[in-house]
Amino acid sequence: MTISIELPISKQQASLLKAGDRVSISGTIYTARDAAHKRMIEALDNGQPLPFPIEGAIIYYTGPSPAKPGNPIGAAGPTTSYRMDPYAPKLLDLGLVGMIGKGPRNAEVKEAIQRNCGLYFAAIGGAGALIAKSIKKVELIAYEDLGTEAITKLTVENFPALVAIDCKGNDLYEMEKRNDQHSIS
Repeated sequence: MTISIELPISKQQASLLKAGDRVSISGTIYTARDAAHKRMIEALDNGQPLPFPIEGAIIYYTGPSPAKPGNPIGAAGPTTSYRMDPYAPKLLDLGLVGMIGKGPRNAEVKEAIQRNCGLYFAAIGGAGALIAKSIKKVELIAYEDLGTEAITKLTVENFPALVAIDCKGNDLYEMEKRNDQHSIS
């Protein structure tokens, strides 16, 4: 069963999702990778505002390829999330509700997810062209000089993902690791 999520998502709605749930996300998400995250944290450290409202936001870790004529975006697969781990706790503490990427997260990020009733979603690596079909509109909003790592605002419909870490701290990557160990024994 796939759970439909209409953004923005409240912390109460987030609390109902469990690690392993298949979701279909519709609404506004923002893209940012490590270079953009570094700039956002530097802006905060200098008392400057973030380029988008962080409260209730979801950030997708992707660096999309250029759009083909007639399409709003090129392939938009997830990038490895651990590169954003140094920045994620601060953004979660400021109201970020979710992140979309691939791969496990460190203990500090998991603690911040739990502390803030956030979510970490896993998107399917290698499925950038498929994921791009769920992206209906793209708007560049900050750090244009970063090219594909610039921050964009995406309007998505039925973006496919899995809940990888829920707000109770359950971690799909750890659960699968335990299941693999049990099946080997």
